[in-house]
Amino acid sequence: MTNFQDRANFIWNLADLLRGDYKPAEYGKVVLPFTILRRLDCLLSDTKPKILQQYEAIKTQPDEFIDKILNSKSGFKYFHNHSKFDIEKLLGQPNDIRKNLQNYIAGFSRSVKDIFESFRFDEQITRLDKANLLFQVVKDFNDVDLKNVGGQEMGYIFEHLIYKFAEASNETAGEHFTPREVIQLMVHLLWTNDSRPTKPGAIINLYDPTSGTGGMLTEGEQYFREHNGDSSSVINLFGQDLNEEIYAIARADLMIKGQNPENIRHGNSFSEDRFPHDKFDYMLSNPPFGVNWKKVEKFIKDEYETKGYGGRFGAGLPSISDGSLLFLQHMISKMKSPAEGGSRLAIVFNGSPLFTGSAGSGPSDIRKWIIENDMLEGIVALPDQLFYNTGISTYIWVITNNKEARHKGKIVLLDASSFSVKMKRSLNNKRNIITHDQIDEIARMYGEFQPTPFLKIYDNADFGYTRITIERPLLKDGKPVKDKTGFKADSALRDAENVPLKENIESYFKREVLPHVPCLPDGKPGAWIDYDKSKIGYEINFNREFYVYKPLRRLAEIRADIAELENKTHNAVAKAIEV
Repeated sequence: MTNFQDRANFIWNLADLLRGDYKPAEYGKVVLPFTILRRLDCLLSDTKPKILQQYEAIKTQPDEFIDKILNSKSGFKYFHNHSKFDIEKLLGQPNDIRKNLQNYIAGFSRSVKDIFESFRFDEQITRLDKANLLFQVVKDFNDVDLKNVGGQEMGYIFEHLIYKFAEASNETAGEHFTPREVIQLMVHLLWTNDSRPTKPGAIINLYDPTSGTGGMLTEGEQYFREHNGDSSSVINLFGQDLNEEIYAIARADLMIKGQNPENIRHGNSFSEDRFPHDKFDYMLSNPPFGVNWKKVEKFIKDEYETKGYGGRFGAGLPSISDGSLLFLQHMISKMKSPAEGGSRLAIVFNGSPLFTGSAGSGPSDIRKWIIENDMLEGIVALPDQLFYNTGISTYIWVITNNKEARHKGKIVLLDASSFSVKMKRSLNNKRNIITHDQIDEIARMYGEFQPTPFLKIYDNADFGYTRITIERPLLKDGKPVKDKTGFKADSALRDAENVPLKENIESYFKREVLPHVPCLPDGKPGAWIDYDKSKIGYEINFNREFYVYKPLRRLAEIRADIAELENKTHNAVAKAIEV
């Protein structure tokens, strides 16, 4: 097996044994926990004799004490196994396979047992045993060598297995993980021109509220290791995910890589925030596109109404059908103060958060709050067909509460939609990939902060506007009706205009509105602005900013193409008749 895909396919093919006793949608319930078990089994094999010897000397001590001592002796910081069994030894007693496997699982540290409990692994062990499949499954996994597999490759294996599991379950694979090249680009953008991660002795915390299999956290750690050679520097990873099995995989994978498994937590980040008082240096996230938040509506609205800006969602609430901007507000609430160095985050959105909602709506008010507080550093438009579950256009937003001087009051828009190559073989909707060279080029342009055909720099105010209400008088017998305050407005003729913040409202009104409105009988203007109804809004029309006009083709060229097609058709028909 030469690469992670070969290994992952080999592991998945072991599920053929389950056919008939398990539905295809259930294969992952067996394959995923057994893959974790085999990975741990391989990694702990070298130190197992030493652990067994040490265990005999302390086995009467409390479990917490045993875990602490044996974890430190295992070669891994957070786990060990003190059972006399390993997978190979289980095969020596086929008649007692269930009891002995349960004994083997019980010999792991608490951190590992929690992972298997999340999978409800004991239920699968019992089920496999009743179907007379348990021994064969254990035997097949004993043939899988995962000892010398690198940490990154193992992460890819888990992701590929989940992809197969999602296919078989009719689920959306993209809900569980993000293409690695997208994560790599996000990490590059997050740390472009930021020296903190490269400083000797750096201690930084990285958080993902939708951590999935932990891919974003893993890539963040790898980037940190590659750019900080100081052994005293530390990166701590934190994550939370709603899916219990996916959370368990992330917890296991990151634990094996030396991260504290207690920092990977299960639950809904909106209603069960497992890090309510924590602040982080950096954050990454790819929340589900267009996620409906109806299930947690009451919780979120209560927090919004009772806590306001003292909570997470004070800036506003988006529509129930799309909670993307809720995730962003959640992450912003976990930023360190600028006095502490501030925080940076990168998040993937579809196009909706850029422009949905008019002035005064929840989405517009959220954009207004972010931009007027000078937190939006830049947005990068990605190529389409990058994700497994959708071919739509996507964007990386980079947010910070501590902009460097040259970025203050500015927003970068970078159009990287053409930076991709076609894959040899598509995976669902994923047909394109961003190469390493293209990632470097995009990050270089972003970091240089210089206008190019792909990059434009704007003032914050360029994306704001005042939505003014235009009133016209109610007419009766051709004359305007008056009330105590002046002319009475005709609601049927009411209109609205969006005036850019950089424009004078009165000048705009005289230029763009009054020339198109009939004057009153006395020659006075037939419309006025009701300033009490004015609202400030923000939207980012990315496509408009990078629109390039393409002139229409000349009629003669079109006629020539039609004539050529007609000629080809005529020749093809003639040849068919001759045959």
